[in-house]
Amino acid sequence: MKKEMMKPTFVGLLLILCLLGSAAAQRDPNADPTAELSFLVVKEDNGKPVRNAAVIMHPVNDHGKQSRGGQELKTDADGKTSFDGVPYGKLRVQVLAPGFQTFGEDYDVDRAKMDFTIKLKRPQSQYSVYPDHPDEKKGPAPDPNAKPQ
Repeated sequence: MKKEMMKPTFVGLLLILCLLGSAAAQRDPNADPTAELSFLVVKEDNGKPVRNAAVIMHPVNDHGKQSRGGQELKTDADGKTSFDGVPYGKLRVQVLAPGFQTFGEDYDVDRAKMDFTIKLKRPQSQYSVYPDHPDEKKGPAPDPNAKPQ
């Protein structure tokens, strides 16, 4: 009776080993290496996480031109997001979040695991060639209907 129970168990184990062997054989050892990238997006002024920020990744060719398509991720409540399977090479990362300046930077993906901390800035005031000068005395506004003298 024990021999009868051992036979199905042995066949089951043999089947599992065969399946694992075929799965391992399907992996191409010459395939391009890929990396796992982790992003932490925070506010520059206080270091608090920025949730629901869009982290967009575009591969970049040797001439600095980004390819079409790309991958968009969203940060969680802790300002974190990650992606596994990014091919080695140049990668353009853009981060967009309401109320912050757009972030953009090119990185060289060359390790199996990479972590990035991105600090978003608040929008800066606009530059104007007509700045207000609080030191200058302002007289009454000229009357647009006045006749020249």
